[in-house]
Amino acid sequence: MDKKGIVLLLVALILAIVAGGGVYVYLKGMLVSRDRAPLTVPVVVAVKDMTFGTTLNDRQLKVVQFPKESVPMGSYSTIDSILGQTTKVFVVTGEPLLASKLSSIGGGLSVRVPPNMRAMSLKVNEVTGVSGFILPGDRVDLLVTMDNARGRGVTVTKTFLQDLEVLAAGVKTETKNNHNITVQSVTLLVDPQGAEKIALAVSKGRIHLALRNPVDHEFVDVKSTDTKTVLGMTKPRKAARRRTTPRRPRKVVATKKPPVKVGPDSFTVIRNGKILNQKSPTADRDEKDSNKK
Repeated sequence: MDKKGIVLLLVALILAIVAGGGVYVYLKGMLVSRDRAPLTVPVVVAVKDMTFGTTLNDRQLKVVQFPKESVPMGSYSTIDSILGQTTKVFVVTGEPLLASKLSSIGGGLSVRVPPNMRAMSLKVNEVTGVSGFILPGDRVDLLVTMDNARGRGVTVTKTFLQDLEVLAAGVKTETKNNHNITVQSVTLLVDPQGAEKIALAVSKGRIHLALRNPVDHEFVDVKSTDTKTVLGMTKPRKAARRRTTPRRPRKVVATKKPPVKVGPDSFTVIRNGKILNQKSPTADRDEKDSNKK
């Protein structure tokens, strides 16, 4: 074998060793990456969208594998652990069921009512209910209209509750005079005093809802409006009465003025060796002149 053949053989051998080493390193890297795959754990999720107050059953739930590092706190691994519990919030498809979203006590709408608060439902129509655009989570003001509130024939409208949260809104069917009618109802979250106001307003007047912007929580001091004010029939204020009874003349009490003392009461005059007291220095001369006349 000549030198050229030996060189070619060595080159081929070296290339084979390099190729084999590359394959070995590649396969070993795949095995290591497979060994480092993230661990997964079972998590119970919703199969469909559910509203609050829904009692859970096995047809609404399933178990999926979550990466161990991504499992949310408060999740459940088995369906049996949450069967019969009630949702407190809206749940969407594929969302994990967490302990903070479920309630094991009570059910329905009551789980949405905070302590010291109440839920009150009202019947509304297309006009009083803002054409059906009121949805759960919206905020509304309540207006009441009462007849004869300020006298016979005077109707008054007043905004008596503001910034109320809507817990539920929907349509239900009632029977009236042997006929089925569709009634729209809205359930509001209020305090106990607000519940009393709503009960009185429903009993004595008519309720209207005013839809608010969800970020507007300002309370506005709104004065009540009546028919006289709207029609410009408010009477002007009466002018202050003037006193027509003649006043008694004041009694003038005359006061004596003290005499004005201009000079001394008498004058002492020495004339012809005699001392005389006169009313004036020339009194004797004046008397003589008058006698001559």
